[in-house]
Amino acid sequence: MGKMKSRMDEGILVCVYYGPNGERLINRGYKIATIMDCPLYILTVDPAPLDDFDVDKSEYIDRWKELAEELDVEAFIIRDDEKRPTAKVIKEVAHQYGITQIIIGQTAQSRWEEITKGSFMNVLLREIPFVDFHVVSVDRAIKSETEGSFEKGVRAYLIPDGDSFRINFTLSKHAQYEGIFFKEIGTDFNNGVFKFMQNSKICQVQIEDDQVLDSSKIQCKIQN
Repeated sequence: MGKMKSRMDEGILVCVYYGPNGERLINRGYKIATIMDCPLYILTVDPAPLDDFDVDKSEYIDRWKELAEELDVEAFIIRDDEKRPTAKVIKEVAHQYGITQIIIGQTAQSRWEEITKGSFMNVLLREIPFVDFHVVSVDRAIKSETEGSFEKGVRAYLIPDGDSFRINFTLSKHAQYEGIFFKEIGTDFNNGVFKFMQNSKICQVQIEDDQVLDSSKIQCKIQN
């Protein structure tokens, strides 16, 4: 990621949280970075570890990673399992990457809403007085297509079954993949999505009646 830019004295950081407006913020940051010909970075912060992300969060992470590669951004930064205040994390990243401008979204459907209201904005301004902030108004009516579609994720494993794999909820010597299974709401069978990490990539396969629907996707989701 990231080609040499002519303006290395400037750097733009887009802060995204889960919701359909993250892509819009990234595109806004890309337009500004293109005009200035300076590096662009994307940051998301979460107090939960990456392995505990639910299906919605994982899908947003996947899309943001794809978008970061398409736009050739300098770095996509995930600060998971983060217990410090968000402002402290943003400040640290801004210092580390020489950020001069930060883009955040104003939305009622995101934790970044805190940044745009009252005291938290004041905290950010005190913590990071050396940057300019762009607060972008976003559409609050947009809903996630997958919201409410799955139950809470549970630990699961994929075990070889002929030419494919089947899901199992007990660790055994036959388990080849460990991850999180998100069962579809309203079904008595094990239908849903299995998410797992491999080669630092979040991969997923569809599960239908305990079986992996298309085992080829286990490999095709993995990119170098």
